Amino acid sequence: MNITEQIKELVETNDVVLFMKGSPDFPQCGFSGRATQILRSCGARFASVDVLQNQDIREGIKQYSSWPTIPQLYVKGEFVGGSDILMEMYENGELQETLQSSEKVDN
Repeated sequence: MNITEQIKELVETNDVVLFMKGSPDFPQCGFSGRATQILRSCGARFASVDVLQNQDIREGIKQYSSWPTIPQLYVKGEFVGGSDILMEMYENGELQETLQSSEKVDN
């Protein structure tokens, strides 16, 4: 499985996944820390991927999303954005709506 396939699987098998530097409990950059705080304040349950643990994922996720920076948030397989976009969406209520829609179960 190549790196793009690995990333695609992570994005598709987790309703909410944050590609970040470090972990939610120990973020390794301010932007990743802020993204974690925003998600937690929304009460979101999310998976995280520490890009510092795998250089291929660190570079591959940038190609996958065509977005140059980390962190990157995906909800239901869709790229949502990075730290600044998350903050903007959080402040206007969009992020909460996006996250709530991810928790609905399709019957």
